[in-house]
Amino acid sequence: MVDVSGKPVTDRIATATGWIRMTEATLAFVTEGTAKKGDVLGIARIAGIQGAKKTADLIPLCHPLPITKVTLELTPDASLPGVRVTATVKTSGQTGVEMEALTAVSTALLTVYDMLKAVQKDMEIGGLQVVLKDGGASGRFER
Repeated sequence: MVDVSGKPVTDRIATATGWIRMTEATLAFVTEGTAKKGDVLGIARIAGIQGAKKTADLIPLCHPLPITKVTLELTPDASLPGVRVTATVKTSGQTGVEMEALTAVSTALLTVYDMLKAVQKDMEIGGLQVVLKDGGASGRFER
């Protein structure tokens, strides 16, 4: 791991996004709340939060961070068709939370897939990216 002990503690934030594409019929299971496994968006939201919290356990060289806030927005999008996910993670620490935001989005998207795979196996996950990072020596980045 990189030594961050010499870095000052600063407020840090990162936002990441991604999407899962599916058929309109599969999206109807999400929007109508009729998926056999339950509330797709609610469960995926909780999974994304858990993913952010477990990032250091999953990514070998990530520092464990005291996350102070995780928010996930899961939005059905008929034009995709599918679900768009946005995760924002905050901390006060010596290193950023980009990996935690990316892991939150990835975990949420994988959970949507898991909950709907019995209906559609060829769903596509994509667009995973950091759209905002702020705090620390490198300052602000916005896509």
